[in-house]
Amino acid sequence: MALRSVKTPTLITPVTVVSSSVINKPQSIRFSLKPTAALAVHNRQPSFYGLKLKPTKFRCSASALTPQLKDTLEKLVNSEKVVLFMKGTRDFPMCGFSNTVVQILKNLNVPFEDVNILENEMLRQGLKEYSNWPTFPQLYIGGEFFGGCDITLEAFKSGELQEEVEKAMCS
Repeated sequence: MALRSVKTPTLITPVTVVSSSVINKPQSIRFSLKPTAALAVHNRQPSFYGLKLKPTKFRCSASALTPQLKDTLEKLVNSEKVVLFMKGTRDFPMCGFSNTVVQILKNLNVPFEDVNILENEMLRQGLKEYSNWPTFPQLYIGGEFFGGCDITLEAFKSGELQEEVEKAMCS
């Protein structure tokens, strides 16, 4: 896009040129500068064909956590003593935070179920509402939400994580 001035915006538009002696060959295209009224360059409020546009904020009020998804999540969280919802898998984490939690659990020799939240967007969004926690990974111990990467790391350093895991394994 090229502009001659701010007052008269121009747009490069293709113009087709056809030779009368060669009709079956591809057409050549040249570009010319033509002023256009549809394009406006101003430091004012945006406009589109003379209509003034106001910035709009969109909010989704629909819940991603359906009753069926909630039941599925409850079954999944309670199916194993330790469940990690993460980006990627234990063998191929796709996020540094997820990898950190996997390494902590492996260091403690904790058997855990890993769930790749990148495979299902509904699961990902629904889990955020289910746990009331906006980020991943999310660690569940004994059917209860334990925390994300930072909380798990701090609990590991303090010895609290090992205690929680041992309690869950013995129950």
